[in-house]
Amino acid sequence: MRKTKIYLDNCCFNRPFDDQTQPKVVIETLAKLYVQELVLKSELDLVWSYILKYENSRNIVAAKRTAIARWENLSAEFVGKSETLVSLAHGIEKTGIKPVDALHIACAITAKCDYLITVDGRMAKYRDDRIVVCNPVDFINREAKNDE
Repeated sequence: MRKTKIYLDNCCFNRPFDDQTQPKVVIETLAKLYVQELVLKSELDLVWSYILKYENSRNIVAAKRTAIARWENLSAEFVGKSETLVSLAHGIEKTGIKPVDALHIACAITAKCDYLITVDGRMAKYRDDRIVVCNPVDFINREAKNDE
């Protein structure tokens, strides 16, 4: 059986570094850390991309940048930039998605990921037959239903 293939966007990788005094942030952080634990246990395949690498390289906090960058080495696949991917992203942008977010979605679709996991509420509302975009809590709930 094929492992579930996931893509986490940059805001999801950064969630543990956000203000943890808000219950929603704490819950999403715990869910995101659980997802990463499943990657470490080789129960999920993580996909990394050129846009993740670029966004993370611009993180001004070195400790965050380093902590996030290590996940590239743990990923099962890397998606590089291509004309086809950029064209796909432009089409996604036309639905109201921000350009960088559209690139993340295009990378996940290009890699044939099952899920793109984000803590960006607006991005999580994006619908496409080729990918499920959801937050980490919803991902865990969906996967739990699939295991039943």
